[in-house]
Amino acid sequence: MPIKIDQGLPAVEVLRSENIFVMDDQRANHQDIRPLNVLIVNLMPTKIVTETQLLRLLANTPLQLNVDFLQMVSHKSKNTAVDHLTTFYKTFQQVKDHYYDGLIITGAPVENLPFEAVNYWEELAEVIKWSKSHVHSTLHICWGAQAGLYARYGIDKSRLSSKLSGIFRQEVVQPTNPLLRGFDDAFLAPHSRHTTVDPEAILAIDNLEVLAEGSDVGLSILASKDLREVYSFGHLEYDRDTLAKEYQRDLAAGLNPQVPVNYFENNDPNQNPRLRWNLAAALFFSNWINYAVYQETPFDWQIAQSDPLFFAGL
Repeated sequence: MPIKIDQGLPAVEVLRSENIFVMDDQRANHQDIRPLNVLIVNLMPTKIVTETQLLRLLANTPLQLNVDFLQMVSHKSKNTAVDHLTTFYKTFQQVKDHYYDGLIITGAPVENLPFEAVNYWEELAEVIKWSKSHVHSTLHICWGAQAGLYARYGIDKSRLSSKLSGIFRQEVVQPTNPLLRGFDDAFLAPHSRHTTVDPEAILAIDNLEVLAEGSDVGLSILASKDLREVYSFGHLEYDRDTLAKEYQRDLAAGLNPQVPVNYFENNDPNQNPRLRWNLAAALFFSNWINYAVYQETPFDWQIAQSDPLFFAGL
């Protein structure tokens, strides 16, 4: 899929080196199609890495995407230069009057804090509320999934006895759901988190369905019945070496981390990590764009806005 993004974004050269088609404004404007507009709320500390990971996966369909990145102005990033954020990221005030076909809310390393103690919680909660009437389908990832469930349904997270880190097996519970179309009965996915969500709390919400789960990870993927809300507790977007870098970071910080499970060859952190979730990641993101966003989003958001039935029940 051609992705239309700012040509100065560091991810552009990486994606082009991988033969992923990145389109400039001039060429995009000559195509007589209505591109999909996707907004990414990037809460990860290594923002440039996350930008590349997500754009790589969004490039897996023949559809044209316009991608914007959103920053939280109530939070000062310690790992990303101010110039990068001011050049490539928008603020909520700049996008609040716009409509997007898709929204992605990433994870964040704040899961040990109560939601209200996160310094940008009010701003993020406002974005989630805004998305109900300005976004067709929202994909929440890891802590972003927990934040979405808390903001929308009041479902809180709980602390695990130890960090869940590694590559884990998940069983497909709803094989006929479009988001898991083409999946095998089970798939592998990276997880990296200290907290979880009670399955009983999810089952009490009629609007939500469990699509995948695992004996080690618990809930893996959830979605609303209309696919306008999607929650993934894993990190299918992770690169081969992402968990390795997290492990080395925690080791250097003296946190005595456990070696990520089922990740390194022979479970030896001195050997190379094994990449075993790439196909599942590509298929999941492609299905989300195709079935949850493209097939259902209104062609003209102005018409949808004036239709009381479109936003009924939100």
